[in-house]
Amino acid sequence: MRDRQDLPEDIVEALNRARRLEWWTIGFIGSIVIVMYFAVGSSQAMKSAWTEDMLSLLPPILFLAATAVERKEPTEFYPYGFHRAGSLGFFASAMALTAMGAYLLFEAVMTLVSREHPSVGSTHLFGYEIWLGWFMMAALLYSVIPPVILGRRKKKLARELRDKILFTDADMNAADWQTGAAGIVGIIGIGLGYWWADAAAAGLISFSILNDGLRNLRTAFAELMDGAPRKIDAAEISETARKIQSRLKKRNPGHRIQIRQTGRYIRAVIVPDAQEAISRENAEALADKDAWQLTEVSRAVSSSADLASTSSNHKR
Repeated sequence: MRDRQDLPEDIVEALNRARRLEWWTIGFIGSIVIVMYFAVGSSQAMKSAWTEDMLSLLPPILFLAATAVERKEPTEFYPYGFHRAGSLGFFASAMALTAMGAYLLFEAVMTLVSREHPSVGSTHLFGYEIWLGWFMMAALLYSVIPPVILGRRKKKLARELRDKILFTDADMNAADWQTGAAGIVGIIGIGLGYWWADAAAAGLISFSILNDGLRNLRTAFAELMDGAPRKIDAAEISETARKIQSRLKKRNPGHRIQIRQTGRYIRAVIVPDAQEAISRENAEALADKDAWQLTEVSRAVSSSADLASTSSNHKR
């Protein structure tokens, strides 16, 4: 099993760049949340956009936590190490997105059903009466620019690192202009007297959040259930997993290849096709009356030489 010290230099450098970008993200998003808080008013679309901005803090925090935890050495209680920290972080992020998206969508629908008429007032500044909607739209515009720039930079790193938390974060950031645009349309709608425009914009924003959450939740659930590694941006099995499986099958005819993902890492197990992975007698010799719990005994391959030797032994 490879630990972090065995990572190629370019991957280590990419991880360091990603961590720096996430710290910048937390700083910018934190300032956006503060600005949006003071500009939110009674607009449902603004509240949804503000909530989405707060949720945008979760992926970078989880990414930084996961990359710190996964570097820890294996222990007696965690003999496989902590590589699955990334999977858990991705699942937590997906759950939060799904729950909040569903709640905000419910709020938007209820506002439309109850026909609530939001209002945007005015304030006096330097002797002039200024519509507060201008401040709201300025806040929404500011909430779009930094995340879109950061999102584009992080997406390339996410693909290089095979990191789903980072990719989710980059995807949310890059698509932030849609939230800002919907919010601005909602504010303009209120100003023009279309009371429903605000709730409709909030519904679009919340639907986008819910859709992202459900998509990520499916992938995260498959990963935690030891499913085959998925593509970073889709629910299909990744090309890397298929390539590994195909090459191991060629080297080990008559065997099944089981592949799963833990965080950004892939684990493969070679299982005899014509017999059990471990016989009942061997299981009982190892675990006595608890033998029913033991379903597999695997040997880790630590180098290419070991892999060649293993393949040769299987062919005999």
